[in-house]
Amino acid sequence: MSAPSALRRALLLSSGVLAALPAKALSLWGNKAHPPVELKPMRTVVWRDFLGVNAQLQWFEPAMARKQVERLKALDLNWVRLGLHWMLMEPKEGQFELEAIDRMMALVKDAGLRNITSVVGTPRFASVVAKGDRYEQYFDKFPPKDPVLFAQRMAMLAKRYPQVDVWQVWNEPNILGFWAPKPDPQGYGRLLLASVQGLRATVPNKPIAMAGMAYFSEMAPGNGLMIQKMGELGAFNLDLIIAYHPYTATAEGSEADPRDFVKRVLPAHQWLRSAKVKQIWATEWGWSSYDGPKEEQPIVGEQGQADLTLRRLALMAALDYDRIFLFTLSDLDKRASVRDQHYGLLRENGDPKPVYFALQRFLKICGPRIEPGTPPAIVGDKPEGLIGIAWRQPDGQKLWMVWADKPGTLRLKGIDQATLHSPLKGGQRTLKADAKGQLSVPVDTSLQILSHA
Repeated sequence: MSAPSALRRALLLSSGVLAALPAKALSLWGNKAHPPVELKPMRTVVWRDFLGVNAQLQWFEPAMARKQVERLKALDLNWVRLGLHWMLMEPKEGQFELEAIDRMMALVKDAGLRNITSVVGTPRFASVVAKGDRYEQYFDKFPPKDPVLFAQRMAMLAKRYPQVDVWQVWNEPNILGFWAPKPDPQGYGRLLLASVQGLRATVPNKPIAMAGMAYFSEMAPGNGLMIQKMGELGAFNLDLIIAYHPYTATAEGSEADPRDFVKRVLPAHQWLRSAKVKQIWATEWGWSSYDGPKEEQPIVGEQGQADLTLRRLALMAALDYDRIFLFTLSDLDKRASVRDQHYGLLRENGDPKPVYFALQRFLKICGPRIEPGTPPAIVGDKPEGLIGIAWRQPDGQKLWMVWADKPGTLRLKGIDQATLHSPLKGGQRTLKADAKGQLSVPVDTSLQILSHA
């Protein structure tokens, strides 16, 4: 029997990519006036340590995987998130198929990349789903019947691949696509505890991450947040990295509130820090450039993907994240859904997409390291929905990341001359103060960076 529509919809998310919110969210963005926001960065950012990407290197022939890694290294980024699927590694009990993973791990090691590696997906022999169950065909979406067996497999992998820097236990157990027939904090807690015990006995010095939770870790309506439930169960006492996947319709927010991203992240992270959580990572985020048919996420195209990625990156850099991983390095083949095939910085053939070039320009403008700065003084009115984030480079040069709901013009005082960069479109222009000592700055809906002494 086929799965009911809700289960089938969730099972479509088998690649680990969350559904973004409906297209209606894009129509909401800009229809309501939003107050100006000057977001003060919380800490210094070193891009090669802060920003990583997900990568499915084992999906590709060795030459193409190497090409992808070379593209990543050209951005001067140094972290990748890898995903291992237990049901593919051990389709029959005791029979392991690890050649593709061996090649991937050797490539990562040879390239000097650091990585977090997650393990998910239950083989039929280990799945809790019963033989003859109407959902038996989705066995890999159900949890293991024996958490200790899963922990033993993680320990085996940890011995085999010492180049893994961080191990992550499962993926998105708060949604049906990865923990059927329903999310179960206690059940995941048993899997997590067994895995932590096994990994700490095998690789005691390696950090361990809790599964990256879908969205902000919401479970079914009315069932609360899974990260909070895990805290109540004592998981925070295990000294783990806490991770989640903040996919939303736009860079700034969701359908319910087009500006709720910052409003949700700030209190959530304050609560996590008060609970003594040392590391908060976003192990997936991003947008697909697919052109339809529509599959949950709004259709934004390649330029929209680049625009959204830069704006969200600017926000996340200023917030209380320790590390973030963009989804994903390369577009995928037809083993993924139509939408999930097109989240990449690169096309399947390894050629860069607009988002790659936009990110490359952004990182070049910023330089390797940026520190919290002081925003410029604004004179008079501000464009609707203005967002500004002030940084400075180690040599004292000031950077102001700025965009708004609608195009407009700002007047700044105290700046005689500046350069306005457009990382999305490329190009720059020199701006000079007028006779009144005011600098007129054209503001766009896309991210721009004002650089000045």
